[in-house]
Amino acid sequence: MLHWLLLTLFSIFCLAGVCLSTLQLPGNWLILAAAIGYDAYYHWQRFGWKWLVAFGALAAAAELAELLASAVVAQRAGASRRAGIGALVGGFAGMILLSIPVPIIGTIVGGLVGCFAGALVMEMTLHDDVAKGTRVGVFAAVGRMLGLVVKLGVSMAMAGASVSMAVHALLAKA
Repeated sequence: MLHWLLLTLFSIFCLAGVCLSTLQLPGNWLILAAAIGYDAYYHWQRFGWKWLVAFGALAAAAELAELLASAVVAQRAGASRRAGIGALVGGFAGMILLSIPVPIIGTIVGGLVGCFAGALVMEMTLHDDVAKGTRVGVFAAVGRMLGLVVKLGVSMAMAGASVSMAVHALLAKA
């Protein structure tokens, strides 16, 4: 009975990690921490160190993709380095500012709007071209969304793989 309770708790932590990733928060790290804790309880027999290292690498890659996607895509639109930094800072600022009045959707919308505004404003400080600034801002926001999709996909893959391995190990013991 304890094994099923632990599996249920582990699954809840994985689901919470996916939800946190949706809100652009560190959900992948929660999934990794839950997998490490679950595997440690079973004396490192459920996943093994190779899977845990792979989950850690995936979590780091997803965070990096989310972090850099807006700047990279904005640069494809001809953005300056300053606009890339503006997209990054604006995305974080927007997430924080809009998540307070609108808790769930505000984080996502704030990140996108902040990314757009940060890239636009910083590009406009170098070039007095509203059309180019707007284009750079739109590309930065699209990049931010792509980064979120990558992070969410990795989060779902990590959660799905770890829960299915845990279920398989538990059923094999039964």
